[in-house]
Amino acid sequence: MPMAGTRVRVTVLVPAHNEEATLPTTLTALAQQTRLPDRVIVVADNCSDRTVQIAREMGHEAFETVDNAHKKGGALNQALAILLPSASPDDVILVMDADTSLGPRFIETATSHLEQDPELAAVGGVFYGEPGSGLIGQFQRNEYTRYSLQIRQRRGRVFVLTGTATMFRAEALLDVAAARGVFIPGDPGKVYDTAALTEDNELTLALKSLGATMMSPSECYVVTEIMPTWRNLWKQRQRWQRGALENLGAYGFTAATIRYWGQQFGIGYGTVALNSALLLMLITFLAVPSWIWFPFWLVIGAVFLAERVLTVWQGGWRARLLAAALLPELAYDVFLQVVFANSLWNISTGREARWGHVERQGASP
Repeated sequence: MPMAGTRVRVTVLVPAHNEEATLPTTLTALAQQTRLPDRVIVVADNCSDRTVQIAREMGHEAFETVDNAHKKGGALNQALAILLPSASPDDVILVMDADTSLGPRFIETATSHLEQDPELAAVGGVFYGEPGSGLIGQFQRNEYTRYSLQIRQRRGRVFVLTGTATMFRAEALLDVAAARGVFIPGDPGKVYDTAALTEDNELTLALKSLGATMMSPSECYVVTEIMPTWRNLWKQRQRWQRGALENLGAYGFTAATIRYWGQQFGIGYGTVALNSALLLMLITFLAVPSWIWFPFWLVIGAVFLAERVLTVWQGGWRARLLAAALLPELAYDVFLQVVFANSLWNISTGREARWGHVERQGASP
């Protein structure tokens, strides 16, 4: 373990599968950091486009995977198998997606926390959605804005180390690899459990199960990909939700997972409660000859509406307008709850899980 104040050495790993459209923006944001990384490696996984060429043209290394059939986790395992054996206590690894742009002070802030606190194992990002994609894009941006507010209210305490961008101590990743198959699920010697659909959620559980500490400072913000269609969003959220449930099943009920079990039970309760309330309102509306507006419920509704608007205030007028409309966001919430219910059904029936990938049209830098 390094001493407090020891300057860390930053290696960035950017796993990429056919990301020529977004990679230039990602690498440009890295070059604009207030503290530059010491090394940037694009982990090119089964790429058939110009991902490798773009990485090298922009002055960075490109590591090409060999016979990888395990998506992002497998690609990162191959790269880490080369990097970690020679890592020193002052090495840190920033793993970030190729469709994500770091805020300008991300590396400076994350390394500052890691240098000041030798016990800190990881610093995760706080993600916001990229512009565009119309109404469906705004739904996601509002969702991410509310999540970032929750993190700030928890003073940076982490729920999940986001896969969009998280900085790890190399020693912490070595500890995870050593514990696989003994204290935590996964193949011995591997950092990422390739059986997990959501590698960021699973790695968070792994680190917490080993007693690691972590945080997500608000300065470590990132702007990441938005799903452009409902079909893409359905696939993404199916993977997220099912992955979270399967990870909990693999880890069981422990001190490290009890909070996550509580979240899933809360989602289940919310699904039943919201849809029951909406059904009751519909039945009442159809059954009574006239609608009576009780002042008490009007006040409750006004408070709820104000909460929806204020929690996305920083997102701008579009975010506030959508929140003020109320019903569209309620419909979006119902969509996410259907995803949750479908994930439970797919797990219970043993349906095969699938990984979704958004193909982008793009060019070189």
